[in-house]
This record gives sequence, structure tokens and C-alpha cells, in this order.
Amino acid sequence: MKPTPIAASIVDQVIDEFGIHPAGKATIRELVKIVNDIEKITGEEYIRMEMGVPGLDPTFVGTEAEMIALRQGVASKYPNIEGIASLKEEAARFIRLFLDVDVEPRHCVPTVGSMMGGMAAFMVVNRSDHNRTGTLFLDPGFPVQKQQCLVLGHQYGSFDLYDYRGDKLHDKMVEEIEKGHYSSILYSNPNNPSWICLTEKELQIIGEIAEKYDVTVIEDLAYFGMDFRKDLSQPGVPPFQPTVARYTSNYLLLISSSKAFSYAGQRIGMMIISPGIFERHYPDLKRYYSSEKFGHAMVYGALYSLSAGATHTAQHALAAIFRAVNDGTYNYVEEVREYGEKAAVMKALFKQYGFRIVYDMDLDEPIADGFYFTLSYPGFEGSRLVEELLYYGISAISLEITGSTRTEGLRACVSQVRRDQFPVLEERLKRFYEHHPIPE
Repeated sequence: MKPTPIAASIVDQVIDEFGIHPAGKATIRELVKIVNDIEKITGEEYIRMEMGVPGLDPTFVGTEAEMIALRQGVASKYPNIEGIASLKEEAARFIRLFLDVDVEPRHCVPTVGSMMGGMAAFMVVNRSDHNRTGTLFLDPGFPVQKQQCLVLGHQYGSFDLYDYRGDKLHDKMVEEIEKGHYSSILYSNPNNPSWICLTEKELQIIGEIAEKYDVTVIEDLAYFGMDFRKDLSQPGVPPFQPTVARYTSNYLLLISSSKAFSYAGQRIGMMIISPGIFERHYPDLKRYYSSEKFGHAMVYGALYSLSAGATHTAQHALAAIFRAVNDGTYNYVEEVREYGEKAAVMKALFKQYGFRIVYDMDLDEPIADGFYFTLSYPGFEGSRLVEELLYYGISAISLEITGSTRTEGLRACVSQVRRDQFPVLEERLKRFYEHHPIPE
């Protein structure tokens, strides 16, 4: 064997001890553990692209507000489970200014990150009709959301959205929905992992189908405003963040603070419940909750049983962040634009050394540069490529675990890769290319 940047014997040892072969079949957190163990033994730093965590400092206005709240003693008090008033008011204002959608503060409920928001959404939406207990995922997507369905005993189905863009989306969605067992539809926009961005026309298709078949759309906006091809940063000024909420009254929005505001560690997000379903009565909810009213079941049934409220100080932080963004004193998009700039450099390096972009087009234009991009290398399946790159000090995850049909591909996250690592990345990619020549 040719010598690799990371000692092959150590990589083999760690993978064997972990017991997953090939290592590319590991979950995201399992892969994090594998790489951590290799780094600890070798002392060699990896190009870490496997986990989508912020690579920027947390938003200053948030940390300051949280410290003030701590000094005021809120840590000893349970927060209102519906959320503190200032957060609910600023969240509703944020939705109006950046999505051009009107909701009331009572429709905005804090969650312990969007992960918990998704879990609670499944717990209520998928129990609102005993005849329909499943979720249709527009893949590729975040693998843990399917795991949540499995934990709850819910059915789910999926298809790769990339194969059904534009007008083709309508017929495929109708085909799936008419199978009859879906209560909800879930997707992320921009998409994790492909970074495709749904168009207004596609969102209209989804919204109209949700209306026709009375299915609730769970729209995961974890990467809010991060399609850097257009400026979505100005409060109250178009263009606005695209959303299905303009085309249906059957929606839940999951707003994350983790990526847009680099506030992942405090586990705080927002669930925005459509006014149309917040007050709606679903008799089947009485099987699980004290009320058949959707909003009551969500807040005092699902969210209460999961956490009894989101962290008090973190709510103050997010309220302050929303207020600064709404007032126009803090432009969060300018900060996170760094991800798109790094992605452009990294994609060019990978392509220079034989890699290809898997999800490369967003309908008729090239995919945006953003938080994620996708890769493949001739002659490798995705899970095998993940493992092979570990010997070269590069980590990513296989698209296979995201529901993608492009099983030859990987998802790469740019956030943890520092600019001073670019020369190291290039050297390792060059070595990989030399060891794995592509046939003419």
C-alpha cells in the first residue's frame, strides 16, 4: 500500500474497534466519534466535513442578552411553556418582515432547537387523524428526522426531490399522497444535504397539494436566508425567504438559531404554527392529549411532555437576536456569507483533483455555494468513499444515509474547515488523486 497522510494501521484499528464496515455506513454522530478517536491517537487534524455545526462565533447580541437574563435571576424560574412575551412578539415580527407572512405572537412557540420542534410536530400532526399516521419526506434530508418517526412508530415514505423538479413535482407528489397514509410532508429549504433551493412555483405546488389533500407541511428552515444568490437580509424588503406558508394554511415552520445565528449550543428555535391549524379541532387528538385543539395539544401536550419549556435564558437571547435583525441593526446574512465563500474555494479544489459535484444544478442554474455541497469520485460508492477518505485525513458523510438516490455521493459541510486548512486540503486531495488515478 502507498503511504497515506493518516497511518492506515491506526485508521483500520479504530474502524475495526467501532465495528461498522465500511465506515461510511455510520451515522453522523458515529462518524464524529471515529474521527475524534483517530485524531486523538495520531495527533493529526482532519479536514472535518462530516457534521453540520456552525463555524462562526455565536451572535454577540444573543450572548449579551443571555448573560443579562442570568444576572437577573431567570435561571431559577421556569419559563412560560408558551414562550416569553418578548420572544413571541419578535418572532411574529421576524416572520412578517422576512417571509412576508402574517402570524400572531401566540402562533410562535419556542422549542429546544428544531430537532425537538420536528419531534413535537410528528407527535401532533401524525396523530391528528387515526387513518393517516405517516410523513412524506422530500429527500435528500436530515437522517435523524426519519429516526424520530421510527421512534414514534410512524410510517414514512420518501422520494429524491432532485428527480422531480419543476412541473414534474406535482404528479409525483399526487402519486405519493394518494397512497393515503400521510398526515405530513417534510423538507428543508435550502436543502440539507444537496443545497437545492425550491422555487416559488414548486412551493406553490406543495402548498396546493397540501390544501387539496388536507396534509400539513412541516417546512424546515434551518438555513434561513442562506441562498446567497439573492439578498434576503433586508427586513421588510423583497425578495423574501421562500416559504410554502404563502400557498397553504396547513403549515408548521421550524426556525433554527443554530446556523443562521451560530447559536447551536444553546438549543433554541421556534415553531411557527399556521393560524389556520392552531385553532383547528382534530377529534382524534383526544386519544393522546387533553384537548382536540391543535395549538393546545402542541403546547400543553407534546412540547410540555418533551421539555416543560425551552431554556429561559436562551429565549431572552433569541428575542434579542430577532429584535436586532428586525430593527436592521444586525445583518446576520453578511456574517454567514462566509460559508458560501468557503464552499466556492473548496468545490474548486475537489474538482481540480477528480471529484465531481453530485447535485450540481438548481433547475436551470448552477447550485448555490452554501453550507453544504455534494461530491463523488469515479469508481467509488459513497460509503466506501467515506472510509477511503479517512486515510487521507478528510471526513464527510455518505448521501446513502440521507435518502438520496445518488448513493455514489458524499455530503460535505464547509463550516468547520478553516481557511488556513485549504493548503492542507489541497495536498491531501492531490495525494488521493495520485493514489486513485481516473482512467482516461
